[in-house]
Amino acid sequence: MPSTQFWHERGLWALTAGPAIWAVHFLLAYVGAAVWCAKWAPAATALGPVRSYVAALTAVALLGILALGLNAYRRWQYAGDPEPPHDAATIEDRRRFLGFAALLLCGLSFVATIYTALAALLAASCR
Repeated sequence: MPSTQFWHERGLWALTAGPAIWAVHFLLAYVGAAVWCAKWAPAATALGPVRSYVAALTAVALLGILALGLNAYRRWQYAGDPEPPHDAATIEDRRRFLGFAALLLCGLSFVATIYTALAALLAASCR
């Protein structure tokens, strides 16, 4: 199982993956909307193409965060008892702690991605 081994060896990088997807989604959604409104759309134009773009971008980001969250959940459940605290000085507790922390960060990133996408749904025009 190389993918599981990959995440076990690179524990701290798994913590940043969910928030990194959210940050890229945030950047691409807002920059894309700003460029659309500044270059191609008059001020009173509806945001139809921008909404489609943000919806597609959001779907991809949420799937990526969900996949990372499921992987983090597997890491948390890896060695038996998943109940916190994971504060023993063992490799198994370290893996469970990092899996649990990555799962929580993926959950936070999932919600933040949805809130980022809501701006495109609530805005009526480029004004």
